[in-house]
Amino acid sequence: MYNTYFWLIVSILILSHMLGVYLDIINGRMWSDIVPPKLKDIIDHDRYRISQNYYRDNRRVSNIAATINLGAVLLILSLGGFAWLDSLVRSFVDKEVFITVFFFALIGLSSDLAHLPFKWYGTFVIEEKYGFNKTSTRTFIADHIKTWLLSLAIGGPLLMLIAWIFNETGEFFWILIWIVITLFSLFMNLFYSELIVPLFNRQKLLEEGELRDKIERIATSAGFKLSNIYTIDGSKRSTRANAYFSGLGRKKRIVLYDTLANDLTDNEITAVLSHEMGHYKRKHNLIFLAAGILQTGLMLYIFSLLSGNTGLTYALGGTTPSFHLSLLAFVLVYSPVSFVLSIIMNYISRRHEYEADKFAAAIYSAEELASALKKLSLKNLSNLNPHPRFVFFYYSHPPLLQRLKVLEGSQARESGA
Repeated sequence: MYNTYFWLIVSILILSHMLGVYLDIINGRMWSDIVPPKLKDIIDHDRYRISQNYYRDNRRVSNIAATINLGAVLLILSLGGFAWLDSLVRSFVDKEVFITVFFFALIGLSSDLAHLPFKWYGTFVIEEKYGFNKTSTRTFIADHIKTWLLSLAIGGPLLMLIAWIFNETGEFFWILIWIVITLFSLFMNLFYSELIVPLFNRQKLLEEGELRDKIERIATSAGFKLSNIYTIDGSKRSTRANAYFSGLGRKKRIVLYDTLANDLTDNEITAVLSHEMGHYKRKHNLIFLAAGILQTGLMLYIFSLLSGNTGLTYALGGTTPSFHLSLLAFVLVYSPVSFVLSIIMNYISRRHEYEADKFAAAIYSAEELASALKKLSLKNLSNLNPHPRFVFFYYSHPPLLQRLKVLEGSQARESGA
């Protein structure tokens, strides 16, 4: 009943979970009842204890959710649940492209509903306990409904087109699908802030004043043409502060969470935005976009080599070869490759953060950026003492101490100059 692909999928799922548990254990060993000497100048005992408790509470819920998810997926695989769902959809839908959409829509909806209690607990218990939560029940429910509707409105037609290309074209179907996904990615990069973000948050241009003047002066001195500086009402969901860069070309914009003004001075906010400018000037966004496109092409090419193999369909209990069963099985088999690529991308991302920090130090102030990073880390209860292996596998940003060390070097060079 179970073929090689089935056992490969099961092995991958179990080993991935075991790796996650192992990394969580060694990361937990970095905790202590007293503040480590290297952190004494950054955090006091009470705040350090609170940050550890916050991390423990989140990891406990995350581990429970991951274990339940693993058990559920293994049970569904063993009982042929995906094949049963395929048969169910075929009982009321006859066209393959619609079968694919309904199949993945039902899986996505079921998965989200299964995770909903954990998301609720995380928001209204853990985040509330540590003073972060500002999300109302109405906003929480509305966010999920909007996400489901967006997935149907955008993901549905895109998935139908992909399924049609697979079923109606020849052996080079993967190139056509790659082109479609690439065009979609470019479109979302250009218009995400204009089309999607307003459905969840209000954005408005940063008001005229000292802060805007500082930001524009720094942007001009760095040769950075920028007129789109926005604030976003992040405070409707959380007290956490953040800023980000989005868009390409004329569509580029810097977005500030309104909570930043509560936690940082104007100089520190300007330093943070100088860091975001650094990402754009160093073309980090284009590098990641290109890397994502190449990864998608690699995945689709490998899938094209295996798509004619009925073993992928049979691994999920199916008896009739189909695009959606083959694709689902392939994604599970491909996950180790995806995981390795994510490690590489995390490494590159950490290097990019250092580069953006150095850029901010050069055009504005290493001292102000260091101060902002400290405040944000303390405010957000970041894990200030993660295990190096945990960082290697999961962190897209360097830990605070490493970033401060690099900034101190930049500051020393400035002083020497």
